[in-house]
Amino acid sequence: MAQFRIKLIAPDNTERELLYDNQTSSLTWGADGFGSPVLEVNPNTFQDATVVSTTQPGRKGLIKTLKISLGLSCNYECNYCSQRFVPHAESTNPEDVENFLQQLIASLSQAPERIEFWGGEPLVYIKTLKPLAERLRVLYPDAEFLIITNGSLLSLETNEWLDRMGFVVGLSHDGPGHHARGADPLDDPQQRAAIMDLYARLQPQGRISINAMISSQNSSRAAVQIWLQERFDADVQIGEGAFIDPYDEGGLAATFKTTAEHAQFRRQGFGEIRTGLASRFDLTNQKIQDFIDSIRYQRPASALGQKCGMDRSNNLAVDLKGNVVTCQNVSAAAFAPNGQSHLIGHLSDLPAVRMKSATHWSQRQGCSSCPVLQMCKGSCMFLEGPLWDAGCAAAYSDNLVFFAAAIEFLTGCMPVFIDGDLPPERKDIFGLAKSTVESPPVRRVIPILAAQQTA
Repeated sequence: MAQFRIKLIAPDNTERELLYDNQTSSLTWGADGFGSPVLEVNPNTFQDATVVSTTQPGRKGLIKTLKISLGLSCNYECNYCSQRFVPHAESTNPEDVENFLQQLIASLSQAPERIEFWGGEPLVYIKTLKPLAERLRVLYPDAEFLIITNGSLLSLETNEWLDRMGFVVGLSHDGPGHHARGADPLDDPQQRAAIMDLYARLQPQGRISINAMISSQNSSRAAVQIWLQERFDADVQIGEGAFIDPYDEGGLAATFKTTAEHAQFRRQGFGEIRTGLASRFDLTNQKIQDFIDSIRYQRPASALGQKCGMDRSNNLAVDLKGNVVTCQNVSAAAFAPNGQSHLIGHLSDLPAVRMKSATHWSQRQGCSSCPVLQMCKGSCMFLEGPLWDAGCAAAYSDNLVFFAAAIEFLTGCMPVFIDGDLPPERKDIFGLAKSTVESPPVRRVIPILAAQQTA
């Protein structure tokens, strides 16, 4: 069991204490509350997640989410891109579509509920994408279609097609931090017109989001939200929104290096949530609600798979050659940091698929004794070494922001210190404590950034 004592500061500046168990999702008041639960619980029955590792390979079964990789080519060069140094597999083209579809029909025993089309930049492959999606729409008329695009290759013709085909679109844009991705398509009149046309078509139906990533170079969700609201509208839906996972040196450079930087990020992020300046991020509501639900329904840690979900048997990533891969961000020619191939099988023989490229969080040092485990769910499942260490630290600070916000929402009190099996820099939530939990810190005002300061 991993139990934590969480020191709180009440609105009247008195101190209170919570007891939290991340394995059983038990959250109760400390001694002054006589161990009473913070939230009325209604325990559910949960199925244990599959633990995937080199010695216990993951398999694929009844597919619900199908992720199709069209290739890794892209017309942008994001400095933190997870695919930047991934070896490219054999290129695909429109001639591959028919054979791929025949294999798919023969392999899937049920219609997928969701089909995602991935690049690189998927619109680089528009000549392949169109016949592929049109055939799949006939085969699976009820499936949700999703595409993530940087928007620079959109046109009125493509927009009409995406709309008619029923796509949900994620438009990648980091707001004021977009320079990390490259030239801003919103600065080009023709590209901007196409983006705004697509937004006008899909936004009333809730079928488009602007997907932003957070990094040390673009750390304020409030700044991103304000920037996007000014260019789209006040109701803009912001997808993604988590701190990046560092997949290479570029990603590593965009993560925090010092304890002080992590503490500042936590103070900033918590303040932005408190003041509603990150309310348009889907992630904000999802993270807080997920934690509350974990407490309400007593979700055990054993039920947690990886955050991306690609360790699940019903999520499948495949290229048009029929190669089954770890996820859509790798290729059949690439190897995971643990030395295992990202090529884990073939569409023609799904029962033979074996995922050895991933490591479940329960096999990682520190995950089981982490207070944000129920939110983080193990970060990227195939990173190792220094990249994993940096990604873990970033994921901890990022999720701790939502953890603190959820605790304050449930109790009305602000958490300031977590006592448990943690490194010292992870115990002091906002970097304000000078003492141990036995002699808790005097409350200090956490800086709340005003809108004009973050714009």
